[in-house]
Amino acid sequence: MMIRKILVVDDSATDRYVLSDCLMRAGYEVSTAQSGDDAITQCRTNRPDLVLMDVVMPGTNGFQATRAIVRDASTRDIPIILCTSKSMKTDVVWGMRQGAVDYLVKPIDQQRLLARIAQLSAPPA
Repeated sequence: MMIRKILVVDDSATDRYVLSDCLMRAGYEVSTAQSGDDAITQCRTNRPDLVLMDVVMPGTNGFQATRAIVRDASTRDIPIILCTSKSMKTDVVWGMRQGAVDYLVKPIDQQRLLARIAQLSAPPA
């Protein structure tokens, strides 16, 4: 699956900007959401190729939004990378159990993120 459109979900305007800027400079089309609920809606309507999801957000958190997106037949094929400050091993395990394909801890290593996106875009061997 070729990744072109990426949805960045974070309640922090600074974090949204930093990730969006990195991704746009790398040639990706970027949209943003400020909440888990908005992310779920955008996944259903805009069908991004990838979601970068924060966890700690008011209302529907990133774990809940990830679970909702993965369980919905219309959005379950959209990969989600959790990008969060929650760094405990239990958080990582829980995030992956919700259906995320990867879990990156803030501050995000931009080169590692871009490499992971390229890996997800590569055709299966």
